[in-house]
Amino acid sequence: MKKINIGLLGFGNVGSGTYETLYMNKEHIEKKSDIDISVSKILVRNLEKYKTSKVPFELFTDNPDDILEAENIDIVVEVLGGVEPATSYMIKALENGKHVVTANKAAVASNFNLLQDAAVANAVVLKMEGCVAGGIPILNALTTVLKANQFIEILGILNGTTNYILTQMTDFGLSYDDVLKTAQEKGFAEADPTADVEGIDAANKLSILMALAFDEYIHPKDIPTTGITKVSAEDIERAKADNKKIKLIASAVKNGDGVEFSVKPVALDSSHPLAGVSNEFNAIFVRGNAVDELMFYGKGAGSLPTGSAVAGDVLNIAEIMTIR
Repeated sequence: MKKINIGLLGFGNVGSGTYETLYMNKEHIEKKSDIDISVSKILVRNLEKYKTSKVPFELFTDNPDDILEAENIDIVVEVLGGVEPATSYMIKALENGKHVVTANKAAVASNFNLLQDAAVANAVVLKMEGCVAGGIPILNALTTVLKANQFIEILGILNGTTNYILTQMTDFGLSYDDVLKTAQEKGFAEADPTADVEGIDAANKLSILMALAFDEYIHPKDIPTTGITKVSAEDIERAKADNKKIKLIASAVKNGDGVEFSVKPVALDSSHPLAGVSNEFNAIFVRGNAVDELMFYGKGAGSLPTGSAVAGDVLNIAEIMTIR
């Protein structure tokens, strides 16, 4: 049985979800793939916090070089969040000949070409399924089974917080402020929800989708973005009167030789596949010139759904390594 060692950069929601996915399904993974995947080191900021963890304490370190420079680590999993130091760590790992898996959409969207070029230059693999829509396997679909298509249109509900808020406003006639407060109390929204409600999170994800589907990298700051903070109860009611629902839509549509793209609230006809996506769920509507219309739906965030996507990328790389 082939043994693959991985190092985790970060042990928050996604890092712990990745660890849990790999270990609760360890026997299943070994039976299906004949590969033993083990977490060798986990980078955290505060070691004291993990002295009572169920995870063996000797796995934890506060020195990134214990992972980035370790000869025995084959795959580095970056789930720190934020652009830096995450990007620098990933570049260093790639330059040291290590494969990299990340769920960090901000770092990837801000430095897509830099990271891709580093992977190619060092003949290693960079995978990022967990960056977009949590457990929904949209990136692997676009780059594998749908690769023969020329994509015409991608529309997505890519942020669970904003979709929860808009759903509650639509279904129960509540105000934006009241729903946001409830969402924060339930943990659906951050204490500082700016990245979600202003559309920044969705723009990061759209940037990655466009780079992979249309081979056109656009920095998220260059994507016209309008959030949901100005959507009023009156706007919701007007849409309902026209048999429509307002959703925060990340859109990329092929137009001649270029692509038109944006993130903004859109009043969708109730018959549109995305109109029925409620609460914290995500969905991506894809149209290709061969496959026609497809819809991907599921949980777009959360420890285990995103951890599942990360673990899937790890296993995919591990399988590639056993062939080489």
